Amino acid sequence: MNVPRELTTEKCRDLLAAGVVGRVAVCTPDGPRIVPVNYAVVEGDIVFRTDPDSILGQLAPLASLAFEIDQLDYERHRGWSVVAVGTGEAIDDPETLEAIRRVWEPRPWAGGTRLLHIRLYPVSVTGRRIGVHWTPQEEAPVRRTV
Repeated sequence: MNVPRELTTEKCRDLLAAGVVGRVAVCTPDGPRIVPVNYAVVEGDIVFRTDPDSILGQLAPLASLAFEIDQLDYERHRGWSVVAVGTGEAIDDPETLEAIRRVWEPRPWAGGTRLLHIRLYPVSVTGRRIGVHWTPQEEAPVRRTV
């Protein structure tokens, strides 16, 4: 029987750092909204770009956000998920933006201008895994190359 197991904070942070696409959850006046984004992890913070006029652009700065990534293996009935929770902040400082670009500039797949950088300061990072016999290659959502 597959029993869910908690992941260590260190393992959760490693998985976050290896990924490229995740989902941001934000509360809107019409209820929760979940938006897929390309992201980077810079000095432990999650950074993504969005359109300043989008729901995320309007609400994410100074809002409580949740961010989630996962990996699923339907054939073997196993998977994992990591959730980071924290506050969003708009980034407009040129030095900070340059430091982000040196690590990994989030490259949105969606068209249009995505000029606003948002940083999520995680105050909580948790994760769970179900299934056994994971190899590092199977476990990582993506292995980034620069």
